[in-house]
Amino acid sequence: MALLDILKWPDPRLTRPCARVPDPVALAGLAQDMLDTMYVAPGRGLAGPQVGQMLRIFVMDTTWKEGERSPVICVNPRIVDRSDSVAEGTEACLSIPGVDMSVPRSEWIDMTWTDTEGRDHAERLTGFDAVCAQHEHDHLDGIVIFDRIPPSARMAAEQAYTASRG
Repeated sequence: MALLDILKWPDPRLTRPCARVPDPVALAGLAQDMLDTMYVAPGRGLAGPQVGQMLRIFVMDTTWKEGERSPVICVNPRIVDRSDSVAEGTEACLSIPGVDMSVPRSEWIDMTWTDTEGRDHAERLTGFDAVCAQHEHDHLDGIVIFDRIPPSARMAAEQAYTASRG
């Protein structure tokens, strides 16, 4: 098990889009390290750029804090459809620790991805799975939760984050 350093905002790598992965199978070790890091952090999702890997990969496990682990590894994920209906919910981010924000997200998404065994997946995600996947997918496009909230809320959240870091 190798634990990775999680980048903290405003590291500029968190605002850059990531490169497509030509060989998802080659990322099996990185994916396992990302899962280990996420569980220790403790988070429910972690994206490549958060650990300094500018690759289109994220891991998530939305159930482990309430019961069994159910890790998902998403390489080259694409959101191919989303609901018109939006729900707002509180989100946190391992790269912006100590500050929760109310973020609007589509209630469901259809997403495709490849895992590190080379298998393709296509699934409709709903509820917290959809929220988590959208959050991590944003990281791959250089978007953080600060970018998803109104300017006045962002200013307050950035100030709270800066104050919490001393």
